[in-house]
Amino acid sequence: MTKLTVRTEETADGRVASQDQTGRGDRAQDRGVETFRTHLRGALLQPGDGGYDDARTIHNGMIDRQPALILRCAGVQTWLTGVRFAREHDLLVSVRAGGHGMPGYAVCEGGLMLDLSGMKGVQVDPEQRTVRAEAGVTWSEFDHETQAFGLATTGGVVGSTGIAGLTLGGGHGFLMRCHG
Repeated sequence: MTKLTVRTEETADGRVASQDQTGRGDRAQDRGVETFRTHLRGALLQPGDGGYDDARTIHNGMIDRQPALILRCAGVQTWLTGVRFAREHDLLVSVRAGGHGMPGYAVCEGGLMLDLSGMKGVQVDPEQRTVRAEAGVTWSEFDHETQAFGLATTGGVVGSTGIAGLTLGGGHGFLMRCHG
């Protein structure tokens, strides 16, 4: 693959600009990107593409970073392909699940953003009383699936919050005081 190096630098007016190794500006237009695109089961977005701005927007409206590429993962294989591509091309990586994190770690400047918000699978095993959920599931989606089997969890209180970030980053749910 052709080496894709994205670098960022602050301009005189304080904005952050990204440029690929070929000097073509903000779009990471490279044969390596097009080859990457052919191996994906999910959309690969670049600045100027339809849906790009919506994909990079998160709950905290003060965060306005612009990744060179946004990979909207449709499954684990797409995510793995994205991680490998970023490693091979030395790209900064950010991961978006629900997009609720206040510091904005879900969106990187000039790198590859792995958007897991479309990964919505939930598998409930009522006999074992366990649940497996993909990273893009929100608490309201999770609760909807588990409550059908009389199950509940100590998860979040805001239904639009993603389970991945709240599970990994902490947070409190309605059942926390009773059930830890």
